[in-house]
Amino acid sequence: MKSLLGAARKPPKRAVQHIHVFYRWRHATKSSKPDRKSGDASHIGAQVLRAGLQNGTSPTHRRPAFMIRRNYQLFQNLVESRFSAVVESMGAWAHNQDEWRSFGIANQTQLDREVGLFKMVLTKAFELATEGSKTSRQENPLFWNLRNAFIRFDAAGLARELKYSFQTFLMRSRFPKAVNELHMALADLRFPYEWYPATRMLQRTIHLHVGPTNSGKTYNALKALENSRTGIYAGPLRLLAHETWSRFSAKNRPCALITGEEMRIPADTDTWFHSCTVEMTPLNARVDVAVIDEIQMIASDDRGWAWTQAFLGVQAKEVHLCGEERVVPLIQDLCARIGEKCVVHRYQRLNALEVMDSSLKGKFSNLEKGDAIVAFSKVSIHQLKAGIEKETGRRCAIVYGSLPPETRASQAALFNDPDNDYDFLVASDAIGMGLNLEVKRVIFESAFKFDGLAFRPLTTPEMKQIGGRAGRFRTANQEKTGDTSKPAPGLVSALDDEDLKMVRAAFKKEAAPIPTAGIFPPSSVIERFHSYFPPRTPITFVLARLREMSRLSPRFHMCDITAALQIAEIIKPYNLSVTDRCVFLNVPVNLRDPKQVKVLQSFAQCVADLGSGRLLDFDAVDLEVLDAVRPTLAAEQVTYLHRLESLHQAITMYLWLSYRYQGVFQSQSLAFKVKAMAEEKITEHLEKLSFVEGAQRTRRQRMRKMAKKLSKKEMTLLGPDEDELIGPHDEGIAEWGVDGEQEPLFGDEGGDDAGAATVPAGGGGPEGGEEKKSEVGGVVYDTR
Repeated sequence: MKSLLGAARKPPKRAVQHIHVFYRWRHATKSSKPDRKSGDASHIGAQVLRAGLQNGTSPTHRRPAFMIRRNYQLFQNLVESRFSAVVESMGAWAHNQDEWRSFGIANQTQLDREVGLFKMVLTKAFELATEGSKTSRQENPLFWNLRNAFIRFDAAGLARELKYSFQTFLMRSRFPKAVNELHMALADLRFPYEWYPATRMLQRTIHLHVGPTNSGKTYNALKALENSRTGIYAGPLRLLAHETWSRFSAKNRPCALITGEEMRIPADTDTWFHSCTVEMTPLNARVDVAVIDEIQMIASDDRGWAWTQAFLGVQAKEVHLCGEERVVPLIQDLCARIGEKCVVHRYQRLNALEVMDSSLKGKFSNLEKGDAIVAFSKVSIHQLKAGIEKETGRRCAIVYGSLPPETRASQAALFNDPDNDYDFLVASDAIGMGLNLEVKRVIFESAFKFDGLAFRPLTTPEMKQIGGRAGRFRTANQEKTGDTSKPAPGLVSALDDEDLKMVRAAFKKEAAPIPTAGIFPPSSVIERFHSYFPPRTPITFVLARLREMSRLSPRFHMCDITAALQIAEIIKPYNLSVTDRCVFLNVPVNLRDPKQVKVLQSFAQCVADLGSGRLLDFDAVDLEVLDAVRPTLAAEQVTYLHRLESLHQAITMYLWLSYRYQGVFQSQSLAFKVKAMAEEKITEHLEKLSFVEGAQRTRRQRMRKMAKKLSKKEMTLLGPDEDELIGPHDEGIAEWGVDGEQEPLFGDEGGDDAGAATVPAGGGGPEGGEEKKSEVGGVVYDTR
């Protein structure tokens, strides 16, 4: 099996946390009964089948043998049915000769024979699972890959995995032994620090600043940066890069701001500091000091590669890493491997932090001046703001990552000023990343969030990171008045009692040490690997093959390449070079939005055809929405809001490409203007949202129910839960068409619009749901 299909990829630590059942499929099959004669799994319902597959793997919740065999038989029927559809979608040999020839298929007869042989391999894999109980990655890699893809991404993920596995099977005897050995050598990713030879020539000193929030670790690291002649700040969010850039600019220190969608380079000087998102860290610049913030995100399955790249590749005499205590063993081990000195600076919190005994009981009347409520989507943020101001009669500021920097700064200043009537703050989880806010209490609107695929509980690190922003050692008002009294403790609570129990439990736990750092093969490795395949070999296969053949050190893990594979498939029809394809693998695009997929295709075609690239020439970019009048009907307002959000993300994509293809995408100034107009329209629309208390309460209850059901399944499959680091996200408008987001969003209960905004599955927003908004290889990092 392994010789035919290669070693399977390393499973994510919490693969099942991303389960998301297709709404359409579930409801289409809810009332259907299984066809006992055929055993066709399509009549069973994805949720039932996937739960059965999960339960069959748990040592503590293992089902009886006959039930496991039944579930595997149903899964086998589904796999065989999907494989037939995959082969059909790939086209007959006569209609797709060039691609089939690249896999060594010379005619339809040979193709039919290979299809038959692969079906035999599938049958053998299921026999091993059913009769021999061999289902592990080592013993039965094909079965493991297929089951993992189905559990994570439903039928669409299963179809993708079948396609890549079949392509790998076709290439099993395509290359002589010497070429296969060369492939193995290129896929040897055990020593990623060797990718940066210029950095390895330096003798760097690594300063690791670790401690809880509000302990001064980042403050001390930035002090070292300010005292240097040249340096780099690399942070997880665009707003933090902008905050550091503003700090240096205010002190008349030349500083460049570099994010995926924006570059501001100082004029009239030859040397300057860099403030950037971590993916944009300039690895070719030699500097005195580099600060890499939130280093614990090196463990992320999505963006961890960026922290690994920055840490291993930045050319600085001193590298200051700021993060959590649990990253210390990993960094010390990596420093020992590359022969660099590691100095650990540990910090204690400057004031106490306490979790309260009672929640707000769902009532805004229990809010106190200086409270910050944390929510996880723009819609929730603005609805909470409206509800708080209506019930309390006092003003409420808002802060989230994608607000324009000037607006965000003014909102933070209004909240921090004790002499005005802005008593409360509603913010996204971006406040957990170090924003300078004088918060007395952090209130969790919910202990659950939608991660793009499913509702899940917040992890222990997330709760501690966000809750830790409560309380400040010395507020601006204390410094102004010279008050030296002992600082009050920071307080943490929740809107509802059910969520407070989870928050209290999280603050009593300690997260496990981080075992591995994420890596993603650089473009140079992908291009060289691709060069040893026939010219027409799809890059999707090359990426999948590289994933399968990769050898990794025990201290590294391969980041999820699902989004990169999808992008490669989308741009496959266009005549792009391998280098251009590698660039597009990193483009910030929301693959769940069909409109953005069309925009991506238009941009890829423009590069392939060497087109003008003027923004107004792209019909797929929905500029007409800027002229549209905000609808009065609630259901139409949902569509209007998503058109604006989709346009904003399309313009972000355009700006990202404009820095990589400066001679092609020429309307950069116009794009910035359109982006600002879209942001203004979105803000104007969100400010008009109303708060419906009953609907919000129902939504939170649904989130809890769905997340708990998901956690139970995850426990069944993977055993006891272990927290993994999930980084800050770009808070979206919301996720429409999923359970828990189908309550009325506008108007008052019982009014003319009551219930009008209830969105059916797939309505009013992007279809699908099999993929989360991923940052693989850089995807989406610049929208933060």
